[in-house]
Amino acid sequence: MRLENKTAIITGATGGIGEATSKRFLEEGANVALVGRSEEKLSILMSNLGNPDNAIYCIADSKDEEAIKNSINTTNDKFGSVDIVMANAGTEGIVKPLTEFTVEEFNDVIDVNVVGVWLFMKHSMPIMQKQKAGSFIAVASTAGLVGFNGLCPYIASKHAVCGMVKTACLENGPMNIRVNALAPGPVDNRMMASLGEQLNPDDPASVVDMVNGMVATNRYSTNEEIANLALFLGSDESSNCSGSVYVCDGGFTAA
Repeated sequence: MRLENKTAIITGATGGIGEATSKRFLEEGANVALVGRSEEKLSILMSNLGNPDNAIYCIADSKDEEAIKNSINTTNDKFGSVDIVMANAGTEGIVKPLTEFTVEEFNDVIDVNVVGVWLFMKHSMPIMQKQKAGSFIAVASTAGLVGFNGLCPYIASKHAVCGMVKTACLENGPMNIRVNALAPGPVDNRMMASLGEQLNPDDPASVVDMVNGMVATNRYSTNEEIANLALFLGSDESSNCSGSVYVCDGGFTAA
């Protein structure tokens, strides 16, 4: 029970990584607050998890500061602490050359992937500061370390997440708060399927083959493998790990 007596907030909980991490954290004894935009999807997720007594769900959009603040305060009021925040909500956006994006399309990705993470930092860290303990896990991507054609807003957003993590680490380290970025490479879930369909609508399977050829292990990661890394970062096993980007990508960024 590596997370016994700890309370975790997981955003983007109804996505593949969010659901796998929610299940893993519950297995390890955590109280879990599931955060997402759709009450219907959150209710289904709760049912899939067995409607555990030590889990709640909160509705919050990444651009809604008041809803985010309320979700954090609700979690703290219910369970008495906020020990782990996994800011996992994100969007891949549209695939096209950078010269063809509208300002609205660009900003939509930044709002979800950057502003949303910052707002969870802003409103959870005062609680962690009072506790003098906490682990904030910002889900970035290997897109925060490299570039990729057609994904300018997404690439920019994930680089920004990695930068915010370093600043938050420095500001909060003296209060025993750890801040890290978790950077998945290609993962077998909805987001990669969406990118495959956008990159090659006529043959999305060819994109899987192409990407696998860029991965040393020649396969996508699973949602469960990402959840296992999140478990390490949320647990006391990573007690002196902060300000870093932890990659799970099968060697995608090794070249």
